[in-house]
Amino acid sequence: GFPLNLPFGISAGPLFNSLFVKAGSAFGFSALTYKTARSSYYPCHPFPNILYIKTKGDLRLEKNREVEVIKKPSLKISITNSFGVPSQGPEIWQDDVKKALSYIKSGQLLIMAFMGTAKPNQTQQELIEDFTKASKMSKETKAKVLEVNLSCPNIGNEGLVCYNLKVTEKTCKAIRHAIGNTPLILKVGFYKNKKDLEKLAKIANEYGNAIAVINTIQCKILDKNGKQAIPGKNRLLSGVCGHAIKRAGLEMVSSLNKIRREKNYKFEILGIGGVMTANDYFEYRKKGADLVQSATGAMWNPYLAYEIWKQENL
Repeated sequence: GFPLNLPFGISAGPLFNSLFVKAGSAFGFSALTYKTARSSYYPCHPFPNILYIKTKGDLRLEKNREVEVIKKPSLKISITNSFGVPSQGPEIWQDDVKKALSYIKSGQLLIMAFMGTAKPNQTQQELIEDFTKASKMSKETKAKVLEVNLSCPNIGNEGLVCYNLKVTEKTCKAIRHAIGNTPLILKVGFYKNKKDLEKLAKIANEYGNAIAVINTIQCKILDKNGKQAIPGKNRLLSGVCGHAIKRAGLEMVSSLNKIRREKNYKFEILGIGGVMTANDYFEYRKKGADLVQSATGAMWNPYLAYEIWKQENL
């Protein structure tokens, strides 16, 4: 329901603060997602945080979830990012989001992303309550659209919240109660099982306004000798993004669009993953994405929105 100059923008991640939002706005990205925030301070993983990688097959398949770090990027850039979703405390990010909103021009939209934080010995209900707390804090910034990140490691050994659909439903229901009618995007990962995706679509149609697919795909990040490439505890697995996840992102958009038509659902679809060129953007649009966003592509090419706009207006 928001008019955009171009249905293209930057997904959660690269826009660390209001200055990055200001730059994204100036470069013509229309839908700008402020980096995922938490209800309390959360530190960043130590260096290194971004490494170039190469894949040996389709990351949609579990058997190909081991990737190798390389020193120089190929023409089709793929990276792993290992930041750990750090966050300033709300006493800092709430004021900064308000500043970011002042940089948003006509035909542009700021989306506020948030998530809950898993803690040792935490109950499921306590995690849901932290998601809800973060949603309330996000709404207080006066951002017009909120995005809940359900696709980062939140439940310890159980994996991603979005793959536990019972927790996902409880979380979305609680958030909806907390934020009222504020538009809500559900950011999720790659689903292998069609029935799981159908269940997610039903949850989104009831409690959300849009689904953003996909976040990074978790892989084992290895060096050329087959050893863990990113030093530190719990850092063997790390999210892969860029060109390597494009096929998976397109598949999710296509599948959700089919479910949406069959069930007559009303949610919108945000296509994310491997959007490195203008042609990638148009592929996502043809698969049914109402809005397309880029993270890696936007970081390596700040002129990407202009290139898409130029091609769309030829």
